[in-house]
Amino acid sequence: MTDPLAHMAQFIAAAQAAADVAACIVRPFFRAGVSADDKADQSPVTIADRTAERAIRAVIGERLPHHGIMGEEFGTERPDAAYRWVIDPVDGTRAFLTGRPTFGTLIALLHEGVPVLGIIDQPITGERWIGMRGEPTRYLSHFAGQAGTRLCPALDRAELSCTSPEILEGAYRARWDVLSRAVKRVSWGGDCYAYGLLALGQVDVIAECTMKPWDWAALVPVVEGAGGSMTDWAGQPLRLDGDGTVLALGNPALLPQACRLLAK
Repeated sequence: MTDPLAHMAQFIAAAQAAADVAACIVRPFFRAGVSADDKADQSPVTIADRTAERAIRAVIGERLPHHGIMGEEFGTERPDAAYRWVIDPVDGTRAFLTGRPTFGTLIALLHEGVPVLGIIDQPITGERWIGMRGEPTRYLSHFAGQAGTRLCPALDRAELSCTSPEILEGAYRARWDVLSRAVKRVSWGGDCYAYGLLALGQVDVIAECTMKPWDWAALVPVVEGAGGSMTDWAGQPLRLDGDGTVLALGNPALLPQACRLLAK
């Protein structure tokens, strides 16, 4: 059986090169008044999204031509490949469009559907999180702090984050509200950046739904490598064909209680 970690140094180098190129593309468009088009699901997309994804695909395709690629803007290539990259060039396009540096570029590598490598890159603040399955998460930044979740002892002392109330559709909103009433405080906004903050011990819980694979794949190795957990709302591993719910915890010991509340 192929060891999914045997060539990880090569994979990390490719991912970092792709993130570097994407940052160079995205940065000049920030607060530059770019326009956005609405996709079929009414989410916005800009020239920064499209150009950065093309560049990421080019880097990966050149270095690892037999790997598959799944991206938010341009679909899937080589879907049967054992190794598949999952990319979101600008996760948090609404934040990007409104000049807030809480978006990020997400680059993940899956082996047989399981995330083994993930990068969160914030090209404006210069922060980068690198997660690798089975290894401690690395945090590269000129800011203070290092990767490591906060072992919040109880939900009533927890900081809960969610990107937007709009993503909590239908019955999901009622279930999320039960969890929100059990925590100390709720904050909105952040997209992938909130998961980076959870990996730094600044946020304790994130519960979201309607998430696509490119929204969460890169986050799993980052959060888990920092000591946290990422599952769906039932506490099960995230899957490409899952229900779109995501629950991230800085302290995995809180998982049973959080799942009970989200099931109500």
